[in-house]
Amino acid sequence: MSLIWTSILMPVIGAALVAVASVRLSKWISLLATLGSLAALTLFAFEFPAWNNGQYHPVEAGPAWLDAAGIRLSVGFDTVSLLLALLTAFLMPLCIIGSYTAVTERVKEYYGWFLLLGASIILAFAARDAILFYVGYEFTLVPMTILIAVYGGTERRVAAIKMFLYTFLGSMFMLAAIIYVAWEHRVSSGAWTFDIDALTATAVRLPASAQYWLFASLMIGFAVKVPLFPLHTWLPLAHDQAPTAGSVILASAMLKLGTYGNYRFALPMAPAGGAELMVVVAVLSIVAIIYASLICWVQTDAKKLIAYSSVAHLGLCMLGLFALNPVGAEGAVFYMVNHGLSTGALFLCIGMFYERYHTKDTDVLGGLAKKMPVWATFMVLFTLASIGLPGLNGFIGEFLCLGGTFIAEHDGQSGYPGVLGPRFAVIAGLGLILAAMYLLILLGKIVWGPLREPHHDAAHDHAAAQGTLPSDLSAREILVLTPLAVACIWLGVQPQPMLKAIEPCATRMLAKYPDEVRQLKEREAQMAADAADASNLAQLPQHGGVR
Repeated sequence: MSLIWTSILMPVIGAALVAVASVRLSKWISLLATLGSLAALTLFAFEFPAWNNGQYHPVEAGPAWLDAAGIRLSVGFDTVSLLLALLTAFLMPLCIIGSYTAVTERVKEYYGWFLLLGASIILAFAARDAILFYVGYEFTLVPMTILIAVYGGTERRVAAIKMFLYTFLGSMFMLAAIIYVAWEHRVSSGAWTFDIDALTATAVRLPASAQYWLFASLMIGFAVKVPLFPLHTWLPLAHDQAPTAGSVILASAMLKLGTYGNYRFALPMAPAGGAELMVVVAVLSIVAIIYASLICWVQTDAKKLIAYSSVAHLGLCMLGLFALNPVGAEGAVFYMVNHGLSTGALFLCIGMFYERYHTKDTDVLGGLAKKMPVWATFMVLFTLASIGLPGLNGFIGEFLCLGGTFIAEHDGQSGYPGVLGPRFAVIAGLGLILAAMYLLILLGKIVWGPLREPHHDAAHDHAAAQGTLPSDLSAREILVLTPLAVACIWLGVQPQPMLKAIEPCATRMLAKYPDEVRQLKEREAQMAADAADASNLAQLPQHGGVR
């Protein structure tokens, strides 16, 4: 069995073993299964020969029993998909350890579904067949819906149903677009296939009008998952109601399926449509940044505030991606990884004080640095990383996304013209200033100032009396947060190896865009010239009824 399939199947096997194991044993089985998946992907990464060439390696075809329908169980990684799969595998064992005291009912079911969730996300990133990607992409809804509906807060069922309906219906547009391209390939070649490279080669030969609607269909499906304004309304409620580990994986890995889908399918398959609609996507991204930032200013629920901040941050990620130049694309991919680290860590920090106080309301809880100094240190670090403080991981991605947007107006030496430019970058930069302000206000409320604690219930008082509820972080909780802190600092200080690995993938994905954007500008210039000629003709004096 290959290392890729091992990383996917280890959590699946773990889920099967959890079903027949005791509650105590199920925790250890889950941890070992996720560590095994991480070990397999890490070993694959050390042996990966394609870090700096932007190619897939290897493309493993798997059994051919679905050949009649053109479907193959083929998997493989390029740098971008491997980084996102590693991010998912890295977070899974941390979430398992972080759930040991948070989940006390229906424990075996929780760990079983959580393992299946991780396996399906890794499958989606590894898939080289569009139907296999769709299976992994769509199956993530099943375990996440159950995790929210069973283990969430008081509005958990409403949140689960809303998330399921939004993302499932959006995926129908994406599936229809994939089937359409497969049909066009069948017409031109005489054989069905859902190989992603083959479908991309077919799609780029379609007429510009067909590419326009193809891009729009793919974009709708992936925009719901990102989520992009105005299709974002399911996310804050889902985050607020999900268990802590569910929020971590939802923000850090599941949402990246939306941005990754645009990178892997929408942009390379329909360059004419992407060039035509880039301004629409950029405007929606700008609205998401400003709108979500303003909502965060008035939030008193700490978890919901971080959820809305994800809408703003991923709006910036989409803006960098749709700058359609290597600078913005590199920044967007780098930001996908680093948003997963810092935002996932913030959800873990909020879950840790929620486990102690059973509230997320910053109006009744604050000044926790006096009682939880270790927790406060981690909280400050991850908040600064999310803000984009230079020297931490968030800064590089934000800087490159803004830089790529800023230069998208010019025909630089890179040969990647665009139609965005400084006006988009300035507005997005304003959104980042707002983000820094509301996150620092959050820190001021819950970390510093006089200690404010809510009234404790009987269960809390009993746990404190028994010594089972430490005031500050336990060794287990420090173990969960420390790897994330190290990653945030390391990637802030040493971003170059990852950026160097991302660069050829970004260039390859954007290969068709210089010509498409240039043609778009030429069409716009010609239309403006025609309009000016028509206006001048209309102003000529009339003689004898003839102009």
